[in-house]
Amino acid sequence: MTFIWPYLLTSLLAVPALAFYYMRIQRRREQILAARGALGLVQTAQGQRPGWRRHLPYGLFLLGVTLLCIGLARPEAELSLPRLEGIVMLAFDVSGSMAADDLQPSRMEAARAAAIEFVERQPATVQIGVVAFSESGFTVQPPTTDRAAVLATLHRLQPERGTSLASGILTALNTIFATPEPSGAVYSNLTPTPIPTPTPAPPGSYRSAVIVLLTDGENTAPPDPLESAQIAADRGVRIYTIGIGSSAGTTIEVEGLLFHTRLDEAMLQAIAEMTQGEYYNAQDEEELSAIYENLDLQLVTRPDRTELTFLFAGAALLMILSGGALSMLWFGRVP
Repeated sequence: MTFIWPYLLTSLLAVPALAFYYMRIQRRREQILAARGALGLVQTAQGQRPGWRRHLPYGLFLLGVTLLCIGLARPEAELSLPRLEGIVMLAFDVSGSMAADDLQPSRMEAARAAAIEFVERQPATVQIGVVAFSESGFTVQPPTTDRAAVLATLHRLQPERGTSLASGILTALNTIFATPEPSGAVYSNLTPTPIPTPTPAPPGSYRSAVIVLLTDGENTAPPDPLESAQIAADRGVRIYTIGIGSSAGTTIEVEGLLFHTRLDEAMLQAIAEMTQGEYYNAQDEEELSAIYENLDLQLVTRPDRTELTFLFAGAALLMILSGGALSMLWFGRVP
């Protein structure tokens, strides 16, 4: 155990001073009782002295003061506490079809509302990142536990152009498995060694991260989304897909042209099934709520320095109150 303010441990010097003062008072009390006993003034009280009970309330009081002085120094210790950890990548479709209004007020707003509720219901120890994709994908918020930053990012997203589901999936995977760059750049004319292809893992086996894909599922740009989903499955990463829109679809105008757009549930179900994830429909609130509890992230036990001031303060208060209560019960006064 260490202390944040160790110099305040000097307050413990008050404890022996209080103990010495108490012993001096007790000695003087004994002298007074002995003098009065010699005069025959306290003969009826012999045999009825409280003994150890007289000292217990004061002992509890001194123990409480000791704990309080230690608490003032802000003790901390390394504790191994279980907590839920992991990375959740929100892959957010910002294609032009997300401006459709078959979900009111629009698909984009429905997706944003679902994403915001999802973020607010995640444990504080889970890191959340945001990937936006249309014809290409890009990370707009690296994984972080700063919920305000994630929500601000979600509020900035607006519909753009085409849809490449594969770009969203691959960008999310690259963010999850990003390798920190070396501290110093090294230049060489040697041919770089090819990076080996990782050995495929069982689908759904990577429990430290998941991808939540919010989209209408209508792919309009290469590459093939199922090929990207297979890459995620080979890395063991699950993809939970949330369908935004209606199966009947609606007609929207993009740059003066009319397009009919609808929710492609078959594509989203195939992606989820391939990666051992689940498909949810944003219109079904009861079904959608299941994703908040079923992510199954990693429960880890990690050593962490934890301040114990509240424990010492609580124990000190308990000791002082117990001493006061016993003194009132037995002697009708507080120490």
